[in-house]
Amino acid sequence: MSSPPDASGLAPSLDDLAALAEAAFAALPADFRKMTGDVIFRVDDFAAKDVLDELGIEDAFELTGLYQGVDIGRRSLFDPSPQPSMIFLYRRPILDEWVDRGDVTLAELVSHVLVHEIGHHFGLSDDDIDAIEAD
Repeated sequence: MSSPPDASGLAPSLDDLAALAEAAFAALPADFRKMTGDVIFRVDDFAAKDVLDELGIEDAFELTGLYQGVDIGRRSLFDPSPQPSMIFLYRRPILDEWVDRGDVTLAELVSHVLVHEIGHHFGLSDDDIDAIEAD
């Protein structure tokens, strides 16, 4: 694991963002982490073209993160074993949003995207997550 981004002037790497995501997850309350269960976290530069097409997104910079899997609320013991749940963070869109905003640290933005996607893992909609964040 590489260290968090520094003042070297280089854009944070995939490993840098993964380290920030790991730190953000570790900073969450223990009970929350435990409820999250076995979720695989992955950092890519962009979402795959087929994913963007499926979501109807034309500009890859519009998607900073994605939850992929069956959310906890819809799982059943009678269902066949689902694919592992995954949370994707997309480095380039996150970096673009970070630079455009200029009012949050990169660690704060990564944490925000990660928690948002964990919300989807729990079965929350975007509107549900926005309402929770507003409180």
